[in-house]
Amino acid sequence: MPNSPSAKKRQRTNEDRRIRNRAVKSGVKTQVKKVIAAAAVGNIVDGESEMRLAMKKLDQAAAKGVIHKNAAARTKSRLAARLKAAKK
Repeated sequence: MPNSPSAKKRQRTNEDRRIRNRAVKSGVKTQVKKVIAAAAVGNIVDGESEMRLAMKKLDQAAAKGVIHKNAAARTKSRLAARLKAAKK
């Protein structure tokens, strides 16, 4: 348990950030799954539109510091490779 007022505030802000970060991460994961599902089925049109949204969400999460920028770049690269393979 925090004793000082500043430690209590830090605990509150950490909880707020944790909840916000979980929501952002969940949204990113959902969007990535949509791209993977579209690529698996071979639906390129939906896959490309979902890919744009996934890239946007990944970039936003990296900008907010929820995920590392290299992790976002790696995920975008892997998704693009999946879509490219599905096109063939």
